[in-house]
Formats: sequence, structure tokens, C-alpha cells
Amino acid sequence: MTNKCPLCESSRDRAFSAVLLKKHRVDYFHCRQCGLLQTEEPYWLDEAYTDAIAIADTGLVARNQGIARKLSALIYWCLDHRGRYVDSAGGYGMLTRLMRDVGFDFYWHDKYCENLFARGFEAGNTEGDVDAVTAFEVLEHVANPLDFITDCLEEYDASTIILSTELFEGAPPAPEDWWYYTPDTGQHISFYQLRTLEWLADKLSLGLYSHRGIHILTNRDINRRIFQLATTRASWIGYAWAALRMDSLTFPDHLAICNSNEATGEP
Repeated sequence: MTNKCPLCESSRDRAFSAVLLKKHRVDYFHCRQCGLLQTEEPYWLDEAYTDAIAIADTGLVARNQGIARKLSALIYWCLDHRGRYVDSAGGYGMLTRLMRDVGFDFYWHDKYCENLFARGFEAGNTEGDVDAVTAFEVLEHVANPLDFITDCLEEYDASTIILSTELFEGAPPAPEDWWYYTPDTGQHISFYQLRTLEWLADKLSLGLYSHRGIHILTNRDINRRIFQLATTRASWIGYAWAALRMDSLTFPDHLAICNSNEATGEP
């Protein structure tokens, strides 16, 4: 990374430095124009990604359960619950499996992680249009979020992407004041303000819906009030409603896998 912002090409100011992976002193730079905060060129990433998912990520299961609840409510209330979806950078496939267990037609994709929980439902197996791409807890890992989002949308010819990342307001928080920097893992390199997401949406000619860490960039009109409810504890209602009204894919998927060549070992 140069001292130019990768989004708006404006000059960036050095905000602070912090120690990553307990040994690398790293500078962070803030763009006054679009609000993006980033580390210097992340030379330590090979170390940070010895495992695709950091061993210190003890919140992995709970986070996926919470995301599945909110995402179920959001899709059922705001989008097409009969549509097809791809979870990009889907990790071990846990979210894809949870969403299919409710009844949503979800597929997995990740260039860097092994699919453990959604085998047989990789994105290459999709047929037909993809209604939306999801990318949860990904934006903070990418050096150029505009390129990442553009690639996700173009790869699946989609016009909606559902994201999650924590935002900061005002000046960048000091390293000791914001847990989201996660310096011990060294994997978070980009941090956002609301105006950063607004800049991205404007660049992509999409609308932005943002609430409580969940963000949608889309060309659709979404009821903002319902969207906001879907990202609160009211998501339990939407999740329960979806689970009652939809047909779970757990057993149909089991049958499909048992009848596949992969399961039987046939050529």
C-alpha cells in the first residue's frame, strides 16, 4: 500500500502504530476523504494466516449462529426467501450449512479455507441466477474493498451483497480502545466508517442499508425499518417464522449427498 487511499486516491494521514502478532510494529493510516483506516503494507499476512481462521477466534460458532438468525430474518422479510445465495469467503461452511438447515438455497465459496460443513454445496454447483452474495467478517481482511465487492458481484452476476463489519465514528480509536483491531491475530487490516460504505455504494451505483454491523449494497428498494428490525433481537421472530414456514434442506441434502458419486466413491 502507498500513502494514497486505495478507494478515493486521497492522501492519508498516519493515525497511530500498534504491535501485531506480538512482534511487528505497524503504522495505521486514515483517509480524511472517505474515512478508510488501514495498516501499512501487510507484509506479515503469511504469518497471520498460518491457519485460515485464527485459533484465537473462539467466537466462531456463536457468531455464525447469530449471523444465521439475522440473515434468515433479513432474507425472509426483505429479499426473496426462495432465491439462491452464495456465501463468499465462507470459511468452514458453517453459515452455508445453517442457512440450508432453515431452508434457504445457500452455497459456499472460499479461496483460502477448506469446506468442512457444506460439502457438495459449493458455488460451482449452483444453477441459475444468484439473488445475493454474502460476505460476513471479510471486509476487514481485504486491502481493496472496492475490488473485492466488485469481483463478488461480477462473478455471480448479482446486484446485492450483504456484508458485516464493525464501524467506527470520528477519529480512529486508539489501539487500546477498540477490540476490533485484533492485533494478536494480525488479520484485520482495513477498518471502516459509515461514509466509507457510502463512498463504496456511490462508486458501485448501489443503495446502502446499514445497521448494527450489517450492511447491504443493492439496487433493490428495501424497507429500512424492517431491515433494522432484522438486525436486532427481533431477528429471533423472523428466524422462527422462516424456520416454521420453510422446508429445511437438512434431510434432502443428506439424500443428495448419499446419492452423489462423492459419497459412494463411484467414478
